[in-house]
Amino acid sequence: MKVLHLCLSAFYIEGMSYQENLLPQFHKKMGYDVEVIASLQTFSSNGEYTYDDKATEYDNKYGIHVKKLDYKKPVRISRIIKTYVGTYKAIESFAPDIIFMHGVQFIDSRVVVKYIKKHPNVKLYADNHSDFSNSASNWVSKNIQHKILWRYCAQKLNKYVIRYWGVLPARVDFLIDMYRLPKNKVDLLVMGADDELVDAAASPELRKEIRKKYGFEESDFLIVNGGKIDQWKKQTLLLMDAVNQMTDKNVKLMVFGSVTPELKEDIEKRCSDKVKYIGWVDSADSYGLFAAGNIACFPGRHSVFWEQVAGQGIPMICKHWAGTTHVDRGGNVIFLHNDSVSEITDALNKMKDNFSDYKSKAVSASPHFLYSKIAERSIGNEVSVHSK
Repeated sequence: MKVLHLCLSAFYIEGMSYQENLLPQFHKKMGYDVEVIASLQTFSSNGEYTYDDKATEYDNKYGIHVKKLDYKKPVRISRIIKTYVGTYKAIESFAPDIIFMHGVQFIDSRVVVKYIKKHPNVKLYADNHSDFSNSASNWVSKNIQHKILWRYCAQKLNKYVIRYWGVLPARVDFLIDMYRLPKNKVDLLVMGADDELVDAAASPELRKEIRKKYGFEESDFLIVNGGKIDQWKKQTLLLMDAVNQMTDKNVKLMVFGSVTPELKEDIEKRCSDKVKYIGWVDSADSYGLFAAGNIACFPGRHSVFWEQVAGQGIPMICKHWAGTTHVDRGGNVIFLHNDSVSEITDALNKMKDNFSDYKSKAVSASPHFLYSKIAERSIGNEVSVHSK
């Protein structure tokens, strides 16, 4: 049985822990023959969006064949509307039994429709990573791109898609409200954590090793924050201020991830005996860093680390965003409602003082965010277990 992952609406970057990476990996582990067809979009060394030079194909370390397609000319327009050279031929050469589309926002979705019409036994699924926090942020984007162009694409696919998946509750609503898709075809497919990396990171020896490496004691109550630090996550600075001001000398903070140039100085001047910034790390290494801590704190916009940490069974403090509260599975999360040092401090103290209770609830929540289960559900092998 062959599963094709189409990453033409966004990107596919090796070594990342995005759903575009983990679903193909787990479908491969499940015994499927898996291929990825992707765009040239990628990240630069400083975390900004950029593009690979030309089309390429290769087998990655998981035994998954990856094809990256050139944009049609004029390239500038094709990068916006997302149309590629040889999309139909690439799909046809793999001859999939199941197609999983990562995003519906690309003009070459018409090519997918053409292929499904010719091969009606192929099962088609599509997810969505857009909501009002990261898309439709201005009049042109909302009213032209999404309400006209991408709604058209989503509607053209509707006859053939078995299930549309929103990866956050807000992204379920976006599919229904913005693209006018039928509610009975849209559901939540959470992002999550790699089971094997979760198990490996849980090693007590690794925890001790990481704490020692970065100068933290076993007796420290360690808070971990990770992810790209940019204009959307400037609240990390407030978290650093909060920990620096706390009188308990054993409360420490470890921050990792890329930092945009304009915030680099602000981050560095907040480093102290209590607060350490360790720079960028590989996404696989993030599991060990989070596991080395007692809790994780994400005071800014949502990132994939929220679901990863939930899958690791680690209590969290997160910024409250409408449509992202699904990470709370019965009390494993405290939500922040204001961007203030005092609110962050109060939440940290509350979780520290009641740590065993929060930890127990976090462990109970973790199975809901493991990719072994998410991958099964994504292509119809498991009934819905998540509420909206």
